[in-house]
Amino acid sequence: MSKFEILDCLLQENNGFLKTSDATKAGISRTYLGEYVRDRGLARVTQGLYMAQDAWDDGMYVIQVRYPEAIFSHETALYLLKLANREPLQYTVTLKTGANSAGLTKQGIKVYKVKDTLFEKGITEAQSPAGHTLRVYNPERTICDLFRSRRNIEIQDLQTAVKEYVRLKNKNIPLLMRYAKSFSVEKTVRQYLGVLL
Repeated sequence: MSKFEILDCLLQENNGFLKTSDATKAGISRTYLGEYVRDRGLARVTQGLYMAQDAWDDGMYVIQVRYPEAIFSHETALYLLKLANREPLQYTVTLKTGANSAGLTKQGIKVYKVKDTLFEKGITEAQSPAGHTLRVYNPERTICDLFRSRRNIEIQDLQTAVKEYVRLKNKNIPLLMRYAKSFSVEKTVRQYLGVLL
């Protein structure tokens, strides 16, 4: 297989996007990658990420490539987990306390921060609308995040999310309550569930 064919495969596997890191892992030099990018007419989306002309734009995937430490959370997680009926107007991510969020904030992304001990709880994966795998918090963690941030969340979004969660076949109420305790929202979550269950 030629280097061009290897890069074609990488581009196809990643739904029209090509990361420099993936090309170098495949043993292709940056010089050769540059030739490929010019020859195929790829557009540079951000540092280390190129996109084919016929690829769907995927803002969430670009955010994840640029900020790999960010986890999609809150309203964006609801949407990715199919617990919301509309795409959020503003993407939402969570970072560890102390992480630099200036670049994300400048792009209009809502950033929440949480201490290291809580950051890793509930990380899972979901597909973006364009088919890329993204890091996102699971439904149980997302419900707890919404309750923690309820002053900044539309009450209707919170109520819809909890109702949709209760309808899930694979919901995990014991896990939800463990998270609720860790995030100090156990009483509120219990009250909401008492009405819906």
